[in-house]
Amino acid sequence: MGLFRMDPASPKPKYYCLVMFPYPSAALHVGHGRNYIIGDAVVRYKLMRGFNVLSPMGWDAFGLPAENAAIQRGIHPKTSALNNIQNMKRQLHSWGVGYDWDREVTSCLPDYYKWTQWIFLKLFERGLCYKAKAPVNWCPSCQTSLANEQVVEGKCERCSTAVTQKELEQWFFRITEYAERLLKDIEKLERWPERVKIMQMNWIGKSAGVRCLFPLEGGGDPIECYTTRVDTIFGATYMVLAPEYPRLGELLKNSPKRADVEQYVEKETNVSRFERTREDLEKTGVFTGRYCLNPMTRGKIPIWVANYVLMEYGTGAVMAVPAHDQRDFEFAKKYKLPIQVVIDRPGSPLNGSQMESAYVEDGVMVNSGPYNSQPNRAAMEKMADEMEAKKSGRRAVQFRLRDWLISRQRYWGAPIPVILCPKCGPVPVPEQDLPVLLPENVRFKPTGESPLKDAPDFVKTVCPRCGSQASREIDTMDTFVDSSWYFLRYLSPRDAHQAFSKELVNRWLPVDQYIGGVEHAILHLLYSRFITKVLKDLGHLEFDEPFGTLFTQGMIIKDGAKMSKSKGNVVSPDELIERFGADTVRVYTLFIGPPERDAEWSDQGMQGAWRFLNRLWRLVTAFTEGSIELISKEAASLLRQRAHGALRKVTQDMEGDFHFNTAISQIMELVNELYKGTREIEGGGKAAGHAPDPALKEAVEILVRLLTPFAPHMAEELWSRLGHGEGVHSSGWPKVDERALQVESVTVVVQVNGRVRHRVEVPVEVGEEELKKRVLSEKAIERWIKDQAVKQVIVVPGRLVNIVL
Repeated sequence: MGLFRMDPASPKPKYYCLVMFPYPSAALHVGHGRNYIIGDAVVRYKLMRGFNVLSPMGWDAFGLPAENAAIQRGIHPKTSALNNIQNMKRQLHSWGVGYDWDREVTSCLPDYYKWTQWIFLKLFERGLCYKAKAPVNWCPSCQTSLANEQVVEGKCERCSTAVTQKELEQWFFRITEYAERLLKDIEKLERWPERVKIMQMNWIGKSAGVRCLFPLEGGGDPIECYTTRVDTIFGATYMVLAPEYPRLGELLKNSPKRADVEQYVEKETNVSRFERTREDLEKTGVFTGRYCLNPMTRGKIPIWVANYVLMEYGTGAVMAVPAHDQRDFEFAKKYKLPIQVVIDRPGSPLNGSQMESAYVEDGVMVNSGPYNSQPNRAAMEKMADEMEAKKSGRRAVQFRLRDWLISRQRYWGAPIPVILCPKCGPVPVPEQDLPVLLPENVRFKPTGESPLKDAPDFVKTVCPRCGSQASREIDTMDTFVDSSWYFLRYLSPRDAHQAFSKELVNRWLPVDQYIGGVEHAILHLLYSRFITKVLKDLGHLEFDEPFGTLFTQGMIIKDGAKMSKSKGNVVSPDELIERFGADTVRVYTLFIGPPERDAEWSDQGMQGAWRFLNRLWRLVTAFTEGSIELISKEAASLLRQRAHGALRKVTQDMEGDFHFNTAISQIMELVNELYKGTREIEGGGKAAGHAPDPALKEAVEILVRLLTPFAPHMAEELWSRLGHGEGVHSSGWPKVDERALQVESVTVVVQVNGRVRHRVEVPVEVGEEELKKRVLSEKAIERWIKDQAVKQVIVVPGRLVNIVL
């Protein structure tokens, strides 16, 4: 008992191993099991290496997955979540996966979400939280808004419904204030997979360019646009605005095209962001009737509204250069707009009227006034200098990252701790009044508005600032807020006075090993990094990156696809464990392939793992019964070499990139070596007075200890049968004896006329002539030679002797 209980007072070195906590929305299948079994193998290994290990578990129990599952079953989300938690805990136990359950956290319970609300208040106080009206991604099925990161190929990541656009007042976290730090600090993540770091860099999306001012014809504030290609500005032949451009109403005030533009805008704002960014999008637009001036040429260019421009990046206004941008080129061709070449192709001049696609390579400036004949990259800097001198533009850095939308118009989430006062505006709930409890007697089916609006006892309240009648915010928080800090709560999960113990988290974090799916590379990991940096700036943490080492496991697939109920390819672990035992399921799951890659589940593979464990069981049992012995005294040194060689390789696999499959392969090879190097004792071993050979005993004990992280139940039983009073986890990880690895002899293959006829064991330092004499004197070879003349003896030192007759 207590194997997985972390002792805060232990003098042992600490090791915090954390597996991403799951959504309790459905039963676990074998694909989920890979995640938890990997984590458990690491934990057991580290315990045997003498670490004070923290391995906790909890439940990401708020959010759409849990609420949708409850709606399907016709029960309350809390009932559904807590029932699923009990079932999933049973499944984890059946896998033999161990955690420090005294530290269990559940994000939907008030003792947890009180502190999620506290974190919201800290961001509010810091000016990192605000409410604004903005177009958002809207899932018609889930009836709620979604963050950009929750839209995958234009569909809701939860239900795969096509996402539309909707304008709502929403709460946001200013993650963009931390964009530069989030990007720069990726270099600190030395033990993260390269592809995850690249995904985060691309999502943050830093670029350097120029913000250019295009004066309006007839006066008024200029249109500002951002470009990374200021070298093409002389070729800007029209201006194009996003349908959501905030100043569009102002620009259309006296335009005869106003009705046409408003009709077009109404249609396009309902089209999803994904559809509007597709490469094969048919580009459409409408002329506004207004013009602006190119700041470099002073020429008049028309202002259009088009579907291929978004508000999310830049300013929502784009200077269109059709000769050097493919999207602009396609639009200009369709609407017969001018195409002006300003970067020419060296050795093969371009003609705008004859171009079949945009020229996007580097070249020489043309039609660009004083910059003609210059390389475009050199001209770029000079143009930026000129625009800054004339105050018609300025250098700027732009990020793709947008502020984090945290509002959800759903029931099952942490209430946002804000009171809406008609006099004071949004007022944060005082800390002493936390938690703002989520009412349970609510109709929670999605309607497009928060169900909490129909809970008057929840909504009606008093402003804590002025005492006026007020109402509570009825949106709930995105579940990614809950998971952005849970790794801190595990250190003091029952603390009613603070979110986490500063002393403990600063001693135990960053997490030494974080394990989870690559699908969280952007969402959860980026948000957790952001919240950690905010808490450090507020003085609560001494570190600014939460996870030191990250491992992202591949999926287990079936019939070529990800396991899902809709595809009918889910493999439940319950029946497999009942039939084969937990250790077989664990060993096969870890042996199925490199853990960072996807792997195809095979029922035949399960049979193979079962046969291997049975073979190992018979071998060790035979040893404990004293019924096997080494085939010869010479076999002892070879067996020691094989055992310590396997130990070294398994240790390297566990310390490196978690190559569990090759580690298990080494254990299989050691079993084979033990079978080859032993034989049954006639008449019984112990009864006949046989004492086990020390080398054989050592090899068997190494075998059982190597097996422990992968098949702990069998290892514990065999360790006990070997006569040990303490458990195998307490025995420690065996140490490699380098002397045992020194090879004293080698097996040389002997061929006669190219065909293998014999093998001989010879000292490793044997000379070539001595080896020839030894081989030719072997009786097994003499009968192949007989009276024939030996024409030649070919020696490959340490490997082969070929006798040519």
